[in-house]
Amino acid sequence: MAFLYFLEGIRNPVLNALFQFFTFFGEELFVIAAICLLYWCVDKILAYKVAFSYFAAGLMVQALKITFRVPRPWVIDPNFKPVESAVGTATGYSFPSGHTQGSTSLFGTIALASKKKWIRIVCVIMFLMIGLSRMYLGVHTPKDVVTAMILALVVAWLVNKVLDSYLLDHRNDLKISAAMFIIAVLIIIYALCLYGNGILEFCYAEDCCKAAGAGLGFSVGWYIERRFINFDTRAALPAQILKVLIGLAVAITLQNGLKLVLGTTLPAHCIRYFILVIWVIVLYPMIFKRFIKK
Repeated sequence: MAFLYFLEGIRNPVLNALFQFFTFFGEELFVIAAICLLYWCVDKILAYKVAFSYFAAGLMVQALKITFRVPRPWVIDPNFKPVESAVGTATGYSFPSGHTQGSTSLFGTIALASKKKWIRIVCVIMFLMIGLSRMYLGVHTPKDVVTAMILALVVAWLVNKVLDSYLLDHRNDLKISAAMFIIAVLIIIYALCLYGNGILEFCYAEDCCKAAGAGLGFSVGWYIERRFINFDTRAALPAQILKVLIGLAVAITLQNGLKLVLGTTLPAHCIRYFILVIWVIVLYPMIFKRFIKK
């Protein structure tokens, strides 16, 4: 909290805008959009690595959040005031930082996978600035940010260095898919048990179930795409632009529209995010593989 008070003391409108700009790159919407762009149009293998890092580390972060249940800084110390514009997206418990984890999973994985020095430097600057922005804006403590960053980097390193050949071996597809599926199911059960026993409030269980539902979707969709679709990212530039615009528009529509259809219960959140990820990984690639020419 002493460090957050120091940052509060140097706040001004320019820095507020700067760090609010950086924190956007840790938002769920941006990270998912970046994964979609990589997956649909640029480099499917890199997208797989980013997605594995993002979903695996995300499940760990959510499990830690509902286990330790650390309040936000302004709840720990009612005298502390965060930057008001950042509070709306600061959902769930404080420890560890979801924004930091998401951005580090994205940029950290790209940095580890890239052979170009300038890309590595830019990516490292990005996730460090995003982590700093969460503290400057007053929505996370250093403990939240550093833990999330270390966890995400360790997972990204494992995916890039240790599991690289293992992940790309088709003989391991079912084992990897099943392992991630089981982990996601266990986290859902854990969250529902805590909620059912009155230990966890609905809003906190909600974030966990969304992440676990997305993890389920990725585990199933990854196996289906690898085994039965195997689409090519290449296409003419106009087709690539159209591909991204249509795919993201449908994804956003599904994310919001399914809430009206399925409701807002915890199982409904799991199903909604499961369907959303299945659209990204399986259904949409099936469509553009059929209709978009290279």
